[in-house]
Amino acid sequence: MKVAFFNTKPYEQKSFEAQLKDSDHEFTFFEAKLDKETAKLAEGHDAVCSFVNDYLTPLVLKRLKNYGIENIALRCAGFNQVNLQTAKELGIRVCRVPAYSPEAVAEHAMALILALSRKTHKAFNRVRENNFSLVGLTGFNLHGKTVGVIGTGGIGRAFIRLAQGFGCKVLAYDLYPNSDLEATGVKYQPLQEVLDQSDIVSLHCPLTPETHHLINKQSLSTMKDGVTIINTSRGGLINTKDAIMGLKQKKIGFLGIDVYEQEENIFFQNLSEEILLDEQIARLMSFPNVIITGHQAFLTQEALAEITRVTLFNLDQMEKGGVLDNEVKV
Repeated sequence: MKVAFFNTKPYEQKSFEAQLKDSDHEFTFFEAKLDKETAKLAEGHDAVCSFVNDYLTPLVLKRLKNYGIENIALRCAGFNQVNLQTAKELGIRVCRVPAYSPEAVAEHAMALILALSRKTHKAFNRVRENNFSLVGLTGFNLHGKTVGVIGTGGIGRAFIRLAQGFGCKVLAYDLYPNSDLEATGVKYQPLQEVLDQSDIVSLHCPLTPETHHLINKQSLSTMKDGVTIINTSRGGLINTKDAIMGLKQKKIGFLGIDVYEQEENIFFQNLSEEILLDEQIARLMSFPNVIITGHQAFLTQEALAEITRVTLFNLDQMEKGGVLDNEVKV
């Protein structure tokens, strides 16, 4: 199968090329993001491989169909960027990588918590300037804190194991409670109760119409003063404007995000020589109690290898036809 690979980054190409030697698929790597203008690059291919920031709108999907594309392999777990209804109407099959390394994302979430709680990002910069003062670096213990976990799928479960290892009390919210987690002491409660009782809230749920702006002015209003909020899932889970207000009012004590609701034109790019036009993320970066990483939580050697393996498996199944193990449907 000839595959048009969009939004290529060097680390991805290296990972795929390492496994392609054992595959019959032929890849064309494009640096361009997939959009209505670049869709033409897919002409002459059998499938498209896209990432989380390639938005497959109805127009993009229709153009891909006109160029003969009937298969889309997402090299990510999320699929909210794909208009599945249009894909179904056009007869385009969509597959994803449902789980590549839950531990990679969970560990990054915990790394954000540790950096914020012990202010290591500030200490690092001080020491590089020969400033060894400890004033202003007082942190807090994780042991004994109540951690609220929103979403207990693979990543949420991996994160809970880490939190429990630090001696935290874990509350959780999920539409489908996990009895195995309950057996370890995790207590499932209604969403707002979890938010209200937690010292630290870590988001691990998908972005859906129901979870869009889950963290907002109203939900923040009853949460603990100084709450720590971590988001390594999807940017749209947090209303950025309300989060900025929460930081200014000290309702949010610490904020760690690896995703951002307007990240499409910012993340995965080197903008160091450009003026940052997004005022909201610029405002967020001005707070000393905020850490932002550029959607790197997934980025480990193990995760990249698994993303490659599952994507090639999905393409194998697409080529053969029939049932697709990782198909995404409406």
